[in-house]
Amino acid sequence: MIWSVSIGLLGLLTLSIPVGIVLFILGFGIDQFFSPFPLIRGLGQVVWSSSNSSTLIAIPFFVLLGEILVRGGVAERTYASLDKWFSWLPGGLVHANIGTATMFSATSGSSVATAATVATVAMPQAEKLGYDPRLFSGAIAAGGTLGILIPPSINLIVYGFLTETSIPQLFLAGLIPGLLMAVAFMAITALICWFKPSLGGSSRSFTWGERVSSLRQLVPIILLFVVVIGSIYAGWATPTESAAVGVFMALLIALANGGVNMEMLRHSALGTVRITAMIMLVIIGAYFLNFTMASAGLGRELTSLLENSGLSPLGTLFLVILLYIILGFFIETLSLMVATIPIVVPIMAGLGYDKVWFGVLMIVLVEMALITPPVGLNLYVVQGSRKSGTLGEVMVGAMPYVLVMLAMVGFLILFPGLALFLPAAL
Repeated sequence: MIWSVSIGLLGLLTLSIPVGIVLFILGFGIDQFFSPFPLIRGLGQVVWSSSNSSTLIAIPFFVLLGEILVRGGVAERTYASLDKWFSWLPGGLVHANIGTATMFSATSGSSVATAATVATVAMPQAEKLGYDPRLFSGAIAAGGTLGILIPPSINLIVYGFLTETSIPQLFLAGLIPGLLMAVAFMAITALICWFKPSLGGSSRSFTWGERVSSLRQLVPIILLFVVVIGSIYAGWATPTESAAVGVFMALLIALANGGVNMEMLRHSALGTVRITAMIMLVIIGAYFLNFTMASAGLGRELTSLLENSGLSPLGTLFLVILLYIILGFFIETLSLMVATIPIVVPIMAGLGYDKVWFGVLMIVLVEMALITPPVGLNLYVVQGSRKSGTLGEVMVGAMPYVLVMLAMVGFLILFPGLALFLPAAL
């Protein structure tokens, strides 16, 4: 049954069928061919139980928060400010791409939304200033992946919901690795452009007065992050309530920048509905698939396969990492998470691995799926914002950042405290 489900999943995805529908089809297939019981009769209860959770209300709120910031003109001001601070480094404006992506990751909770935001603002600058299109676009795609690691993260909310793990602890655990990856992205960019300066475009400098005066453009984003995350850890609000507060603050910021009008609000609402509907369809489909797999015994098969492999706990961990890397080539990140979490996480927890730590490790692995072909969503988002060039250029430009992610996986294994220090301290 394991191979049948795996081949069926990959086969249906190659037909470009929406992922949520694929998960339902696989569930129906398992019901028909591998179960002696009519599992489809439980569909109504599964749909209700998987969507009837107050925790999931945080998802549309965080999506709406990001939509308001993007359409309210906050992204352009943030990008211009970071340009003044980072343009002297080898790679120049490429660092502003990563810096802006990092700051928006701390507010939007979505990697695709972050990549789309930065790409829309940055791409005209690349063409005007003569940057290498591969490195420039690859950095945007990679920087966007931080949106699901740096809190607040929609994917961490989903992980916490599916594994019954504390979402505030997951947010804390993702902060240090996320910031370290942002620094590592900038470091490898500087190293590449130091060896080959032509990739980084012409260097520009600004006066200290211009830099300091530009900091006021960063204050709203920083204040928003402090309020959203701080209210959770101060005990004033749940993640869902803090998301609602964040939406209100984002509206005030956009209003202060003169970016609020009926057209902007309409597009923000429509974008939120589209993204939330997609996420919920995937979650509900994954719940139904997991229900049918568990009822048909697939979970026991996979557990037996891993436990009887003769591998040590560390060897099993490396096997799971390899599994996520391979599946990440073909499956969208959220779908990959919800389809595997109910099976993999109990096994890893049974081997003694902390669920909070493993959640961060998993997020880094699925981040790689966002910038590795053929299904790397961020690659397509960035390419869609370009006026010329090929998707292959974006793929090549993202490869150095894939190596950084692999290095972060290694560091998390060697130094679990990178993820567990803040949750333990706070």
